[in-house]
Amino acid sequence: MEATTVIRKPIVTEKTTWSSSMQNRYAFEIDTRATKDDVKRAIISLYGVRVQGIAVQNRKGQSRRNRFGFWSTKDTKRAIVKVHPDDRIELF
Repeated sequence: MEATTVIRKPIVTEKTTWSSSMQNRYAFEIDTRATKDDVKRAIISLYGVRVQGIAVQNRKGQSRRNRFGFWSTKDTKRAIVKVHPDDRIELF
């Protein structure tokens, strides 16, 4: 997979901002078909940093309802990337 299709968008919340500043971990929403190796290659090619570890979360879509019926949101996949202490991703 190409690097731009693997990583959909960075996840910027209070928790991920704290994690990026204190623990050097960054969170990204990734393609559901992507593997850890795909994510590692994409991070290295897009940001030019050294990756120390990757944790992946598969998040099931939530069910929603209104007066017309039930449906569910799409399943998503997140990657939490630990970067070498000397490197930073300036996006955050």
